Amino acid sequence: MRPSQAIKFVFMVGIVSCLITICFWSTCATRPLEVGSEDRAEYDSQGNFILTKYHKRGTNSINGAGVESMQVIHPDEYHELECNINSETTIKCRREGNEIYMPFSFIKNYFEVFGEVQETDGYERFEFHHSNSIVHPPRPTYTPGSVFMAFDYYNVENRDRVKCVTASEGVPITTQWNKDGYHYPIQVAQYGLSHHAKHIVNGDPDQIVLEDGEEDNLSDWVMPDKKSQVKTDRDADKKTRVVEFLTSDSLHTKGITIVAADKNNKCIIMDVKFVTNGSVTVVVELTSGETMNIHYVFTNNYISFDGKSNIYYGMGERRTHWMRLARDLKFDLMKGLLLKVRLDKIKESYGLTRVKEIKFHGHGWLDNLTLSYSVHVEQFYDAANWLVQHQDQRGGWPIMVQRRVVTGILELSPGWYSAMGQGQAMSVLVRAYLDSKDDKYLQVAINALNLFEVDSSQGGVRAKFLGQFDWYEEYPTTPSSFVLNGFIYSLLGLYDLKETASGAGKERAERLYNSGMKSLKAMIGMYDSGCGTFYDLRHITVGIEPNRARWDYHTTHINQLLQLMIIDDDEIFKTTVQRWLGYLKGKKSRHN
Repeated sequence: MRPSQAIKFVFMVGIVSCLITICFWSTCATRPLEVGSEDRAEYDSQGNFILTKYHKRGTNSINGAGVESMQVIHPDEYHELECNINSETTIKCRREGNEIYMPFSFIKNYFEVFGEVQETDGYERFEFHHSNSIVHPPRPTYTPGSVFMAFDYYNVENRDRVKCVTASEGVPITTQWNKDGYHYPIQVAQYGLSHHAKHIVNGDPDQIVLEDGEEDNLSDWVMPDKKSQVKTDRDADKKTRVVEFLTSDSLHTKGITIVAADKNNKCIIMDVKFVTNGSVTVVVELTSGETMNIHYVFTNNYISFDGKSNIYYGMGERRTHWMRLARDLKFDLMKGLLLKVRLDKIKESYGLTRVKEIKFHGHGWLDNLTLSYSVHVEQFYDAANWLVQHQDQRGGWPIMVQRRVVTGILELSPGWYSAMGQGQAMSVLVRAYLDSKDDKYLQVAINALNLFEVDSSQGGVRAKFLGQFDWYEEYPTTPSSFVLNGFIYSLLGLYDLKETASGAGKERAERLYNSGMKSLKAMIGMYDSGCGTFYDLRHITVGIEPNRARWDYHTTHINQLLQLMIIDDDEIFKTTVQRWLGYLKGKKSRHN
C-alpha cells in the first residue's frame, strides 16, 4: 500500500471510531422517549439535563391509562401498607398481589354506603348496599279513603323524638325542637294516617270484653274493703247500662280490681267518667316475671316514672264527663321505662308478656272495658278529633316552637304553619269523614285551604318560584326553601279533598292542586343531583351549600312520585322515578 493510501485509511478509521464512541455515550446517558409517553426532557437551574414525568394530557386523572406498576408483587403475597387519602390522612390497608383492600369502616363513611355480615346456616356473607332505605311499591289504585301511601309501615309513636302518646288526648308529644314536649301537627296527622292504614291492612282485631255493665252479675270484681262498692246503673248520657264504682282515691290502696286472664291482647279500651280525683291502673307482667303498674291519673304532666315499678300518664283534668281511653300498653310501658332505662336493657328484660289486672280508684262510672289486640281505629280518631278541636280561626294548626332551618338565615318564630301539616291533616280528616259520615271532619278540612291562598310573607304557606310557580311550603321562611317532600304531601292532601268535597270547597281544592302540580312538573328536575336528590333548593334561593336528601328522604321522594303516578301518569314522573331508583343502586347520571 502506498504511504498516501495508508494515511487515508487510518484517517477514515479514526473518524468512524469517534462516531461510534459518541453514539454509545448518548445511548448510555439517557433512555429513549417512547412514542406517546408524557415524559418531558428539560434542564434544571444549573443547566443539567433532566427527565420529568407529567400527568397524561386530556384527563384530570393522576394516573393515566397505560401506566404500569413499578413494583412486581407475587400474586400470593399479602401485607399491610398505608393508604394516603387525598393527601390529607392515612389509613391502614392491605395489599394482595395487585389488589388493595381498604377497611369497610372507612369505605362506609367516605362513600356513605352500608353493609354487614350475615350468617345463615353457618355460612357468612357480606351484604353490601349503596343505600339503607326501602321503596314500597304503590298499590294499583288510590282513593281518599284508602291506605295513605305506605303508612301501614309507619310506627310514629316508636320514634325517638316522640316523648309519649298522651292519655289526655291520645296523640303524640314530640321533643324534636323542644325537650319539654309539644304537639306537632305533622306528627299527629302521620300518627292518624298510619293507624288508619294499619286498620285497613289488618282488619278488626281480636277482643275480649271484661265488663260492659249489661249483666247484673259483678262477681268478677274484687273489693279492697267493705266500704268499697260496685253496681250497675243506667247512664242518661250514654243511654246504656254502665258500672258505677266507689272506693278510695289513694293509689296506696288496692283499688277495685278485675282480673285479666289473657296473654294475647295487650291493648286496653274503656269509656270512663270520674267525679273525684280517681285513677285507672293496669298491672302488667314483664318477661323477667316482675310486675309494673301503669297509672292513668288526673294531672297535666304527660308522663313520669319513679324508677321502680310505677309509670304515670296524665289524663289532664277531664272529670265529670265521659272519655274514651284507648291505650297500646306495649308502647306506654316502653316510653315510661325509657325515661330511666336504656333501650337495649328494655328489650332484654322488660318486654310485656300479659295484662294481669285493672284497678280503679275513686268514684266514677265505667263502660265497655275491653282487652284488644290493637286499637288502630281509636288511635286514628284520636288524631282526627285533635285536629278538629285545635284548628284555629285561620284554618290552621300553628306550631308553637321556633324552627331554625338555617340558623340566622331561614328561621321561623313560634306560631308558624306548615303546608305539609295542613295537607296531611286534610288527608286524615277526609278519611274520618268518609268513615263516619260526620260533616264536621269535612268542614274542618275545607277550612284548612285558607292558608294555601296566603303568601308565606303574610303568615300563610304559599311561595312563588321566579314569581310564577306556586309552591306550598313545609317551612314558610323568607327567603323560601322549597322543600320537596312537604310540598308533595300537601298536594296529596289537596287531591284527597278535591275528590271528596263538593261545591265551592271542591273548586278551591282543585284549583290549588292543579296549580301545585304544574309547579312540580316544571321544577322537579332541579331536585336531581345526578346521584341522589336535594331535600330543598336553599342552594338556589339563599346561595349556600346544597342540602342533599339522605337516603330515607330520597326514597320518600320516590314513594311520593310513585303514588302521584297512580293519580297522574305524566311522563315526567315516570322518567324521573327510573333515574332516582337507579341512584339507590349506585348509578349516576352521565358526565361530559
